[in-house]
Amino acid sequence: MTSPSAEPHHVVIVGAGFGGLEAAFGLAGAPVRITLIDRRNHHLFQPLLYQVATASLATSEIAWPIRYLLRDRSDVTTLFANVNGVDAAAKRVLLDDGDAVPYDTLILATGARHAYFGHDEWEPFAPGLKTLEDATTLRRRILVAFERAERETDPERRAALLTFVIIGAGPTGVEMAGTIADLAKDTLPPDFRNIDTKKARVVLIEAGPRVLAGFPDDLSAYAQASLESIGVEVVLDKPVTECTADGVVFGGNRLEAKTIVWAAGVRASRAAEWLGAPADRAHRVQVLPDMTIPGHPDIFAVGDTTTIADADGKPVPGIAPAAKQEGRYVAALIKARLSGGTLPPFRYKHAGSLAQIGKRKAVIDFGWLKLRGNLAWWIWGIAHIYFLIGLRHRLSVALSWLWIHARDQRAARLITQGSSKITQ
Repeated sequence: MTSPSAEPHHVVIVGAGFGGLEAAFGLAGAPVRITLIDRRNHHLFQPLLYQVATASLATSEIAWPIRYLLRDRSDVTTLFANVNGVDAAAKRVLLDDGDAVPYDTLILATGARHAYFGHDEWEPFAPGLKTLEDATTLRRRILVAFERAERETDPERRAALLTFVIIGAGPTGVEMAGTIADLAKDTLPPDFRNIDTKKARVVLIEAGPRVLAGFPDDLSAYAQASLESIGVEVVLDKPVTECTADGVVFGGNRLEAKTIVWAAGVRASRAAEWLGAPADRAHRVQVLPDMTIPGHPDIFAVGDTTTIADADGKPVPGIAPAAKQEGRYVAALIKARLSGGTLPPFRYKHAGSLAQIGKRKAVIDFGWLKLRGNLAWWIWGIAHIYFLIGLRHRLSVALSWLWIHARDQRAARLITQGSSKITQ
């Protein structure tokens, strides 16, 4: 890993998510210069995106400008650009405007988007939740649905407006369903005169046999019972077969609904395609034990764009702690290589799985300890606040949650991005 010139070793990082940013932090003090490329100018705390979508938090509370985070790192150059390929032979990252960025070592942390299992035509009707734009789009659709229901006089059209469908019962789907139910039943009732928002239907549809499939059976059962206790209708073992502007079809039944949220699957970036590398069904590139791309020892991949097995042979989950561990490992390995050494293969250490159920309950699985209920909710909140960047953001989010917990009020109920049309 020596540079062909007298210039410092050039590390290019594509993506400023958890994995890419952790790699940049881990390379501090190394004899390298770093170029960090991202198509957005901010780092996003994705685990709390659903709280922006449900009017609990503002966008500024879970996102930070990349340049601000790296303002004290003179070794890092940040580029606001979109990558559309890698020329591995020439060791260049290709940008969509025709420019190219040369590298000595490349780290791909390009993330993933939601996947529709071959039905991409559903996306306009059932947006997913991966970016700030996704979150504000969903927030507008949810709030506009209540506003339009307030004016609607036809009972059937009003019922459709007050029906919210969430497809996929993983952590995001469960958290979205519980929070929309809380919004309808606790926050909004005093604000409307012609509708009873408590009568809103929140329907969580899962193709598999249980919610939170990645959690132990008892926590999964508790999560389902807790959702049902706050009015969420849980539908299991019935995959969705159709999504339109008017509703969904599942199990042969049609449900009229004007607001649909997609939380059922992800598709990795095009990193595997760029390099002709092996990939799984979700297009995640299959990396070697040292997180490098097969056949390319100078190219690493981390985070949601990769798949790698843990010590038990199971795929490392696509969660923030895993991406951060991978980014930290790659930074340490690059530093070791520059010193003429190496490191043992990457080993993932599971830090626990957490999911919120409404505003006062959660489930936590640490492996050696399982928690549920109000205590789990407090631990869930403390853990998320801890991982936020900056004291101001931690205090802001903590105060927002305490206000919701005590007064059932959400301060971010702003309709933006256009008019009263739900699907705009």
